[in-house]
Amino acid sequence: MPLSRSLSMTSLSGVLPAWEEDDLPVEDLLLFEVAWEVTNKVGGIYTVIQTKAKITVDEWGENYCMIGPYFEHNFKTQVEACEPPNPAVRKAMDALIHNGCQVHFGRWLIEGSPFVILFDIGSAAWNLDRWKGDLWETCQIGLPYNDREANDSLILGSLVAWFFKELIDQLGDKPNIPIATVFTTHATLLGRYLCAGNADFYNNLGKFDNDKEAGERHIYHRYCLERAAVHCAHVFTTVSQITAVEASHMLHRKPDVVTPNGLNVKKFSAMHEFQNLHSTSKACIKEFIRGHFYGHLDFNLEKTLFFFIAGRYEFTNKGADIFLESLSRLNYLLRLHKNDMTVVVFFIMPAKTNNFNVESLKGQAVRKQLWDTAHTVKEKFGNRLYDALLKGQIPDMNSILDRDDFTIMKRAIYATQRHTLPPVTTHNMIDDATDPILSNVRRIGLFNSRNDRVKIIFHPEFLSSTSPLLPMDYDDFVRGCNLGVFPSYYEPWGYTPGECTVMGIPSVTTNLSGFGCFMEEHVSDPAAYGVYIVDRRFRSADESCNQLTQFMFSFCQQSLRQRIIQRNRTERLSDLLDWRYLGRFYVHARHLALNRAFPDKFKMDPTAPLKTEGFRYPRPYSVPPSPSASIHSTPHHSDEEDDDDDDYEPYDEDEEAERDRLNIKSPFVLGDVPEGK
Repeated sequence: MPLSRSLSMTSLSGVLPAWEEDDLPVEDLLLFEVAWEVTNKVGGIYTVIQTKAKITVDEWGENYCMIGPYFEHNFKTQVEACEPPNPAVRKAMDALIHNGCQVHFGRWLIEGSPFVILFDIGSAAWNLDRWKGDLWETCQIGLPYNDREANDSLILGSLVAWFFKELIDQLGDKPNIPIATVFTTHATLLGRYLCAGNADFYNNLGKFDNDKEAGERHIYHRYCLERAAVHCAHVFTTVSQITAVEASHMLHRKPDVVTPNGLNVKKFSAMHEFQNLHSTSKACIKEFIRGHFYGHLDFNLEKTLFFFIAGRYEFTNKGADIFLESLSRLNYLLRLHKNDMTVVVFFIMPAKTNNFNVESLKGQAVRKQLWDTAHTVKEKFGNRLYDALLKGQIPDMNSILDRDDFTIMKRAIYATQRHTLPPVTTHNMIDDATDPILSNVRRIGLFNSRNDRVKIIFHPEFLSSTSPLLPMDYDDFVRGCNLGVFPSYYEPWGYTPGECTVMGIPSVTTNLSGFGCFMEEHVSDPAAYGVYIVDRRFRSADESCNQLTQFMFSFCQQSLRQRIIQRNRTERLSDLLDWRYLGRFYVHARHLALNRAFPDKFKMDPTAPLKTEGFRYPRPYSVPPSPSASIHSTPHHSDEEDDDDDDYEPYDEDEEAERDRLNIKSPFVLGDVPEGK
């Protein structure tokens, strides 16, 4: 089928030279991508697979298929069952089904609609002991009976191998298995465990006794499985340079290709509307704040910034420890300099809870009651004013509202009285006393008191538009915030700052995250484009805290106009994270695997680097790049900004274009798109 990708955007057309690698004869090949998170959301790998599907389907057409585990709920809600278009695939599936294994086929209902083959792990569990024996005889790796995840992975892997054997038999009897393999790791198992244990990981990479460390953590069998997969693959890839260094030491093989994680930028880019979307989403967050802080709303919401951190609840790995310490120091600086800016910080990390706490729900109920009261009085006031003006009279303000109206308003005011501080957490925590975030909040003393310029809200659940408390989806919430803060110590890639970038929201990351290293490599001054990179590799924890504090304090000192200009610059980095570019690294990896498996048929120079060329200027999706160039792109632009002459920052589109040309480096060369099946 012809590819549906378009290169008509001004950001790309005529700018990047041609991609010079030979196209693969995809019509003669089948591509299978195996992952536990196919149709099964567990973590960030789900996002990688889901967003990359479109460009892979464009290239391979019906010759591309994903393989994963079957879960009934996921299949019913995400997959449209259908028949395989390839008869050999159908016969291979039937061979497994006739032996008692349940296999399901369909189209995954995401962009690109890729085919998926899903194996029911439970239906094949009776083979587990036999497959454990095969694994021991082949690899000398034994799996304990009580490790459910390792056992499930063995069952899935064995089913996939069985399926491939049947498929090869259907395609013709071959003396050798005609398969080229690529193994991609998004993190190393041992590395994640070591970092979670507060080890000085990156400064001691070459000093760890891997076997000993894995054995002490009771993951030696998993570590052996991972290392075996790495060494058996024709091509080994990982998602970032920092993880490539880690894998070289932990798994004893240097990755052949680094395949950075991308996003479907089109999904997030809202053309010139993204500034307006920021204002709309921010208004929803403000409504929540009005309810949460009722009775203590003595700060100006127009001079309030919203920061957030989100992700898995890995307190140290995700950098929540230094973030909380930095917030304490930021609070001190804002009070010391008598800054009238208030910072509200959200922690969106799922933890064990009972339900919403009563105080949080009461706050939203009080806010709604006040809104209804104000609306009722406003209607009466408007009608009486209208009648008076029709009679040609200037109404007496004392008579336009009667005693009952004042009584209603006084009762509403009394209802907002509060004798406790606004809650730090929105839910009842199951283990409140030992929770890491709450324990550190107690240590630093940020309890949302009136004197604090930094307020904290811990929302221990993923966001949902159906929530009675904060009814917003994650994407809308991110758009409404001013800064995402992700000071991770262990982050092989880091989708959260990437999602901020493509939505035009500045973010803080580190030089120990794949995203941070990628931006350091491709943008000469990331901070100017709203990507602040904390040095956690070559500085002490205290120095990193001070650097993060300074980043946040400098951000608080920006004027509204400066923040708008910075959001435009941030959004212009979107192209660097587009799968249409980064997907080419996967193309290169597949070609390299075929070359190594079948050197006579697929020729290439495996030592030739991916071609990159200088610094390139990706034109912004948002046109014009700044609201100063035409109609105001945000409802908050004119009054407050135009009066702020002291902080005025001139904006010239040609100067911005030149700045980008000098500062932004394209990931590599993009050329004509190959035709798929």
